[in-house]
Amino acid sequence: MRKFIRNIIVRLSNSVSSKPDKQLVFDSLSQLYKHICDGKKDKGLILTCDYEKMSMIIFSDQHKGGKDGSDDFMLAEASYLTALRYYYEKGFTLVNLGDCEELWENKPSVVLEKNRVSLLEEARFLQQGRYYRIVGNHDLEWNYQVPKDMFLKPLFGKDLKVYEGLVLKMKYKDADETIFLAHGHQGDLRSDGNAFSKWFVAAIWTPIQRWFDVRLDTLSDNFDLVDEHNVVMYEWSQQYKKTLLISGHTHKPVFASMDHIDRLTKQLMKATAQHDEERIKALQDALEKRKAEYAGKHFVKTMVSPSYFNTGCCCFSDGDITGIEIAEGFIRLIKWEQEGKNINRIVLEEAPLDYLFDQL
Repeated sequence: MRKFIRNIIVRLSNSVSSKPDKQLVFDSLSQLYKHICDGKKDKGLILTCDYEKMSMIIFSDQHKGGKDGSDDFMLAEASYLTALRYYYEKGFTLVNLGDCEELWENKPSVVLEKNRVSLLEEARFLQQGRYYRIVGNHDLEWNYQVPKDMFLKPLFGKDLKVYEGLVLKMKYKDADETIFLAHGHQGDLRSDGNAFSKWFVAAIWTPIQRWFDVRLDTLSDNFDLVDEHNVVMYEWSQQYKKTLLISGHTHKPVFASMDHIDRLTKQLMKATAQHDEERIKALQDALEKRKAEYAGKHFVKTMVSPSYFNTGCCCFSDGDITGIEIAEGFIRLIKWEQEGKNINRIVLEEAPLDYLFDQL
């Protein structure tokens, strides 16, 4: 009987799956962007920034779990803690861009108990007024007052707010430039429908999935959708001039609208033309490692304007994490890599923000 009911749940969920529907994504993201720009603070904040002086680190998709066999975060926890301590000491603002916890598979009480150390490290940023938390589809429950008050606030304190997005406003050459931050699940009917459907997913559907052990992360499991979703997000960003979009959700890093595989391939071509054997070997090794992680995914090379960025995730199977840094007038795709007992910060890509503003 349990198996029969479980199959029914899977079929029902597939009928409103997270396959990216372009029009739904466009409508949902545009509505959220407009709400924030119109000053609806329950949706998100507008932050006025000096792009040459701001220091911000954006991480997403930790998927903190129950420290069991299905916990994707467990292997990357050491990298994450090392990164948080580095950015705290450097005075960075931390943005958690959604899917911080894995609440589709675990009860909130279990996740918070098992991940107390990393959560308290995040809370230190809030105590300094340097913390913003965005909701994703896997931690949608934090969008509601009761679970937020019951589980998160005892660790973070009463000042904790959870938003759906952020809008960063900055001046460049006397013009307004914008960076829009959202998790990227917008347009997914299972978690981004009307107010009732959102409540139903958080309060009813997710507990049912836990009870019947149904894991329904379509984007993570169906690699064909990852690039499709990133392309849709890029196309949305092209509607808005002087606007950069930063999201997470797909677990696949994108920098200036080009994914990491594309960049490594181009760098390898250049190194080959220059007969740089040491560089060739290093790039070939990096490519093989990343291709193994993204096995089965299609690599789409149609995004030409540098308007879209994706943080990647904090739960790679080798313990590495990726994120987007904004500091010293630059935007960077960074990786914290485990190498033996050492954990190192590596800049994968970087570009001056004023250069990107000129390109837009």
